[in-house]
Amino acid sequence: MDKKKTILFLIRIVLLLIIIVCLAQIGQTYYLSVRHRQQQETMSTVVNTTKPQNLKPQTTPPQESFLQEYKENDNNNENENDTPEMMERFQALYAENNDLVGWLSIPDTTIENPVMQCEDDEYYLHHNFYREYDPYGCFFVKSIADVNTPCTNFIIYGHHMKDGSMFGNLDLYQAQEYYQAHSFISFDTLYEERTYQVMAVFLSQVYMEQEDVFKYYQFYQADTEEAFLDFYKAVKELSLYDTGVTAVYGDTFITLSTCAYHVEDGRFVVVAKRVS
Repeated sequence: MDKKKTILFLIRIVLLLIIIVCLAQIGQTYYLSVRHRQQQETMSTVVNTTKPQNLKPQTTPPQESFLQEYKENDNNNENENDTPEMMERFQALYAENNDLVGWLSIPDTTIENPVMQCEDDEYYLHHNFYREYDPYGCFFVKSIADVNTPCTNFIIYGHHMKDGSMFGNLDLYQAQEYYQAHSFISFDTLYEERTYQVMAVFLSQVYMEQEDVFKYYQFYQADTEEAFLDFYKAVKELSLYDTGVTAVYGDTFITLSTCAYHVEDGRFVVVAKRVS
């Protein structure tokens, strides 16, 4: 009898420990979700409504290539010290973290986030804007991307979070009705406001290096019309539906990429063409 009681007692202890561990995990998940939401709301307020006071204009762009192009295009200007001036609404955030390169937003969605860039392409997979370890990470572009010039295409990466934050709801674009209601994307660099129109929506994956298939995540610059058309035709053929948006050589794009689960290493992708 005592042996049975001992066994039952041990079982109860084990079950209690399991419950405590599960509750701790749920509590941590909830805390991280709330913290992330509060941080995003704070940054959105700064970017969209706050006018920073007593801040000197930031005039040093983070990409050397952008600065070089600016100088090359301004050779006829007598004042060679002129540099592009950062928009006032980004100055406070940039002062806090100079990895900031822009702001991505899609009206009437949960997507309203800073976009980061640094030499370590994996850093912002697991760190937030304040450089804290965070499973939510940040939207980011790889170090190869030049968001300011810009190149033909650059890719913004973000996690697909279960609570719908980050790119958690990006896959809603699988429905054409959702696209029709959210066809425009805003991506503002530190120096320029831009609008893009969704052109293609498709499922893909990360392929083996030796596989001879279209790899959207390798396309940044089209130096020839042929290279441009190869990319353009590939994304249009993969698109889940016809958006009716077309492009010609010389147009530039933004690509949003997040995880998908239809295959191993799956990806969900939205490609949009710049329209202003």
